[in-house]
Amino acid sequence: MHRYRFVLWRPFQLLPVLFGISVLVFVMVRSIPGDPARILLGVRSTPQAIARIRAQYGLDEPLWLQYFYFVRNLLQGEMGKSIIYRVDTLKLIDSRIQPTIFLVLGSVLLAVLIAVPLATGAARYRGRLADHAIRLISTIGLGLPAFWLGIMVILLFSISLHWFPVSGYGSDWAERLHHLFLPCLTVALALSAVLTRNLRASLLMELQNDYVTAARARGLSENHIFWRHVMPNSLIPTINLLAVNIGWLIGGTVVIESVFAIPGLGQLLVKAIISRDYMVVQGVVLVFALATVAVNLLADLLTVALDPRVKL
Repeated sequence: MHRYRFVLWRPFQLLPVLFGISVLVFVMVRSIPGDPARILLGVRSTPQAIARIRAQYGLDEPLWLQYFYFVRNLLQGEMGKSIIYRVDTLKLIDSRIQPTIFLVLGSVLLAVLIAVPLATGAARYRGRLADHAIRLISTIGLGLPAFWLGIMVILLFSISLHWFPVSGYGSDWAERLHHLFLPCLTVALALSAVLTRNLRASLLMELQNDYVTAARARGLSENHIFWRHVMPNSLIPTINLLAVNIGWLIGGTVVIESVFAIPGLGQLLVKAIISRDYMVVQGVVLVFALATVAVNLLADLLTVALDPRVKL
């Protein structure tokens, strides 16, 4: 169990990262042109009304004092109140986080289901037609923008074939799964291209190692060698790559949720930026940062579990 001791001190290493993210987001959000109070009240607002709103939300205070209040509230489990929605930011995020979680989990699941068979086929039939075709498909997938791919799958599966709804989230579990399939597929197609290439390279490298030759000399079957020894060892770099790309995927939900009109954190972030809702922007970005940090910690745990030689 000493291999897992890093779990005790790794969160303390991540605190400076989260602190830096909070400072960066706080400064960048307030650098966006526009006044939240003026946007809230409209073009016919009076200077007195604008000043009253700014005082109500502490926007008339110096930046360092606003950041102090923000950190103080954060340590107390609060993220302030939304200027536009007039509710606590934490409650607002809690009401929107479920679609984003399902979108990320569904995308990762589909990406793995696509990447593992493709990478396995490419590695086991190296140099043949199947390998060349899989490599070509994955290379094309690396260059397809998510928003364009989302529009294409909508045109094909929603408008032409009428298999899935164009947008929305649904009201029950069955409808939500039906609505989320195309968004998850859009993300999975882009993510699986990266995973396929990486896993194929790892499989080919492992197949050339001495322990594979020794296993063959002992008379073990190719399937047993591949799935019992080669595949587990090849998964380690792929898991680390997947963790890095999940961080990209979490940020990419902003585009996907906007394309498919999913009421998640990504769409909430876009609206908050447009309306200069500072508290909501800061809260959503911090949630994304925490999720990325948690995913990387989970990847470290899986890496240590798969390979006892690894020490973190």
